[in-house]
Amino acid sequence: MCLILFQLQDHPSYKLILAANRDEAYDRPTKEASFWEDKPNILAGRDLLQMGTWLGITTEGRFAALTNYRHPDHMKSGKFSRGEITTNYLAGNESSRQYIEKLSQAKGNYLGFNLLVGNADGLVYYNNIEDKITKISPGTHGLSNHFLDTPWPKVEKGRTKLREYVNQTNQVSHEELFQILADSDEAQEELLPDTGIGLELEKKLSPLFIKMPDYGTRCSTVLTIDNSNHVAFTERTYISGVFHNEKKYNFQI
Repeated sequence: MCLILFQLQDHPSYKLILAANRDEAYDRPTKEASFWEDKPNILAGRDLLQMGTWLGITTEGRFAALTNYRHPDHMKSGKFSRGEITTNYLAGNESSRQYIEKLSQAKGNYLGFNLLVGNADGLVYYNNIEDKITKISPGTHGLSNHFLDTPWPKVEKGRTKLREYVNQTNQVSHEELFQILADSDEAQEELLPDTGIGLELEKKLSPLFIKMPDYGTRCSTVLTIDNSNHVAFTERTYISGVFHNEKKYNFQI
């Protein structure tokens, strides 16, 4: 997952409004979002290589989402799968703070990651680079492959678009949120971050929606939880950047 935009506890009708893109190699086997057969209270997509997930929610309202931290030192192999971090939280019953405190003790087992956990009444943020727990304030936030609210072009553009849209409506449209996520314009070179991968690749990775020959946005997820704790979850999947399928789920926490 390479971009998560969300508005928390800052809307007259919704506790949480979230729009996210997962970017991954096209050949990595993945299952579309569903309630898992082995853990039927979890709704999430699933990485079939390591059997974890990048974003999910449970029927009890537990939420978790993760992005990788982009740096050459964190592009190696041989560590534990980061997808188990979100999965273990969703499958457990510890508070978000308890879970992260325990996770912090094992932070060296994983390559760099950013983690959001909690529920619609409160989320916390943690990454294993800074190793600190942050309670997320009400408002509009963005997370890509650096720290929370780092002003990368895609994060700033996405946050602005999300805030402008949701602040002008009482009834949020998932279609409008998908339109935000579909923005494929590359950022201007002078605005690009330097994460050690070279200017050309930085530019290719700068859109909200990425489309490269072998890598790009595999799915877009929109999640809303209203003040009555009704969950609406929609996932759109793509094959090589072309729309493939849409799944919708609705349930009451």
